[in-house]
This record gives sequence, structure tokens and C-alpha cells, in this order.
Amino acid sequence: MAEREHEHVRVAVIGSGFGGLGAAVRLRRQGITDFVVLERAGSVGGTWRDNSYPGCACDVPSHLYSFSFAPNPEWPRNFSGQPHIRAYLERVTDTFGLRPHIRFDSEVRGLRWNGEELYWEVETAGGSLTADVVVSATGPLSDPKVPDVPGLDSFPGKVFHSARWDHDYDLRGKRVAMIGTGASAIQIVPSIQPVVDRLTLFQRTPAWVLPRADRKISGLERWLHAKVPATRAARRGLLWGIRELQVSAFTKRPNELGLIEGLAKGHMKRAVKDPVLRAKLTPDYRIGCKRILLSNSYYPALTQPNVDVVASGLKEVRGNVLVASDGTETEADAIVFGTGFHVTDMPIAHRVTGANGTTLAEEWKDGMEALRGTTAAGFPNFLTIIGPNTGLGNSSMILMIESQLNYLVDFMRQLDVLGGKIALNARPSAVHAWTRGVQKRMERTVWNTGGCDSWYLDSNGRNTTAWPGTTAEFRKVTRQVDLAEYEVLRVPAARRGERAGQAVKAVA
Repeated sequence: MAEREHEHVRVAVIGSGFGGLGAAVRLRRQGITDFVVLERAGSVGGTWRDNSYPGCACDVPSHLYSFSFAPNPEWPRNFSGQPHIRAYLERVTDTFGLRPHIRFDSEVRGLRWNGEELYWEVETAGGSLTADVVVSATGPLSDPKVPDVPGLDSFPGKVFHSARWDHDYDLRGKRVAMIGTGASAIQIVPSIQPVVDRLTLFQRTPAWVLPRADRKISGLERWLHAKVPATRAARRGLLWGIRELQVSAFTKRPNELGLIEGLAKGHMKRAVKDPVLRAKLTPDYRIGCKRILLSNSYYPALTQPNVDVVASGLKEVRGNVLVASDGTETEADAIVFGTGFHVTDMPIAHRVTGANGTTLAEEWKDGMEALRGTTAAGFPNFLTIIGPNTGLGNSSMILMIESQLNYLVDFMRQLDVLGGKIALNARPSAVHAWTRGVQKRMERTVWNTGGCDSWYLDSNGRNTTAWPGTTAEFRKVTRQVDLAEYEVLRVPAARRGERAGQAVKAVA
């Protein structure tokens, strides 16, 4: 470890999920090899490593949920499961020679900007280093959120979050409480329902669920995609185009989503014959306001005799008795939380101290904001992949990640063109102007007008998560860095003179 005490790199990337690995590939392609990828775990994969719960799969088609520069003709299904996506990321790591750059078990504990030397001081679990540029690719779905439920500490059974699944605990024959009805819960419920003794679903808010058009991709299709790349590109392009056409309904004309609501209600009615249960499962907000879920097995599972749906959130725990907000009491042996992640209050923000001596979390106390979703004022040479207002409600986040990687590459290019020891700091005026524009467009979207309380909104009720436009538009606005939006920082003249004197002295 002693050798790393004064190690300096050009770029430090935090995280080895899609964002971090993508950044590493693009840096290498740009000819930048002096970088490290700091990963807190012992393997790559990000959220697709951490989320290994039963039934875990992606709700974006496989051929769209992959890098454009690393196509995979061998996807086995329209919607791939977690093992296949994680294996894909492992292959990307090996194909592009990224392993020598990755430092496992190196959780970043602190980042501090050094204004005199114009670099970041990085403290990790594996030692310290400095970096000219830091790319934070920790992702918004990396740190589980467990609600503060009175009495939970005294629960005598097993408790875990869906993103920290305990595979050593056997749920067979147990009374299990599933807390939450998000994307994870609708995959977990049908996966564990057949083996548990009793499953109680605590549903604070019902979700809109559409059929999942999943199927096995045939051997002929995979052969064609491998031998005739144009077929693979056409498939990806079609998947992308369909989703681009849907954007206006989400962002400009939410009332047009009524037809989709009809499809969702029909999907529910076919599976759920009990009108009382159907009433519990019917949302009272516009579809799209919360994330639309895809499943063919969720509703059938809820109709099984060993499943109870409590149309209320968990209020408190009394021993092994769980009490809902409506007073319903349920005995349980295990509690599984499918309650989401710290999205609008990312934990990494508390560990980043910028040029003004304040943390990113302090600067974002009234809401996250970053220029083009990537750079924050007062945090020079610090870029966030999947930053504020870059989330999507209907398409692949890999498209947004690649757009931000284009921005990263041009950011590095601008630093080289300007030359010398410099840094780029987003101007507050530029950040505020960008944020005002995004929030103005957000006013018409279904996420703001749909009548729900979702994880897209922060504690102030502001949508700092979603992007109110198409992926093509985001690609355009992140194509290159506009230097007019940045302040160029250079080492102070006195410091440069001191360095020169030290150099002369060293030569003498």
C-alpha cells in the first residue's frame, strides 16, 4: 500500500457498472490509459451484480440494453435476466482489456478538491491517490433504501432488501412479507409465491402493469445477428425508434396515455377475477407517473390462495407481527424490502468536497442540478454519469450513458487543447440556466402532472431525476463541451513560480 501513497492518475472512475465500464472503454479508445476504476465490491457489474434476487431481469429489450460499441448477438431472450446481463459486463471488461485498470475492494471514502494543485485527493478503502479528473459512475440504483419502521430492530426473523438478497436463507415454508410494489417486487412475488407458506404484500401504492412481450430468441435469429450485423443494427434501431415516438405522450401530452391505461386494465382483468382484489390493484393516478412495470406472472401470483394483498404501507413492527397503516396485522418469519434506492440523495454526494469547502450533498440540499446532467458548479473536473435529470421512463439508460460518455471524451479533449495544468469548472449561471430550462419543460410531463408521489421526485417535490425529452435530443446537447459554460482554472501564478524554482533547484 505504501507505493500508492502518492500515486497520481489522469482519471479516476468510480464504479464498474455500465457507466464506469463504458467510461473506461471510451477513455482507452481516446488514447487515455492513465486511469483507474475504483470498485467497492470484488467484481464488476454494478446494480446487475448487487441485484440477484429471484426473477431479477431487465424491463428494456436486450438488444437496446447494451453498448452500441459492444453488440451482443447471443442475447437469449427479448428481455434478459440478471445472470446474462452480468455475464455481458464481464465480457466487456475482458474484451476491452479493462481488468488491469480496476481496483476491487476500493470503496471511495472521500474526495476533496485541491485548488492549489488542481487535482482531486481520493481516499479509498485500498489507499489514497490523486487524479486530475474524477468520473462518478456510482449510479442512482446502488444504495438500497430501507424505511425507518418503528420496532423493526426487534423483529426476531430475517430482514433484507431486494438488492442485498440473502441466498443462504431458505424461504420455503416461511411466512414472508414483501414490502413495496416496484419493479423488483413484481419479479420477486411470482418467483417466491410457489415455495413460501404465506406471502403478504404490503402495497402502499398500486402499480400500472403491462404485459411483458418476452420470448426466447431463436437460434436462427442469433445466427443472423452474428453473421449479418445489419440485422442486429436494424433490430436495435427499430426498438429505439418505437420508444422515441412514445416520448411526446410522456412529456407533452399525458392525456394521450389513456389508451395505454385501458390496455393495463384489460391485462389485470384477465388475470384477476375478484373485483375486490382488482379494486386494490387499480391505481388512481395517470399511467407513466410512476414507472410502468412489465409482467405476465405478477397478477396471477396475487390470486393464489397463499397470498394476501394489504392495500397499505408498513407502519410498525411488534415482535413478529407487522402492522399496516390501516391497522391490518400480519405475522411473518421474514421481511423483504423492495423499497427502492437513494436516488435523489445519492450517498456519494456526501463524500465529495468541492472548491468552496462544501460537499456536493450540501450544494444539492435544495435539489440536485448539474449542467447537461453531468457537471456541477464548484466541483471542477468532476463528471457524473447518470446525473440529475438524465433518467428515462420508457427507454434504455445505456443510450443516455453513451451520450454522457461523448461529453466526457470531449471534456478530456478540451483539457488537452487548452494545455497545461488546468481544470474546467461549470459556471453557476450555466448550471442554473440549464436547470431552469429542464424544470420548465418538466411542468407538462406525466411525472409532474400525473397525480402520484414517485421516486422521480425529491423531498421538495421537484423532479430532479427524469429527462423531459428524447434520447436523440440528449445525444445532441451532450455532443461537445461549450467552453462558454465553464470557467477555466489554472494553477496560480505564484504557485507556478514556486514549481519552477523547485525544478531549477532539483536540476542544480
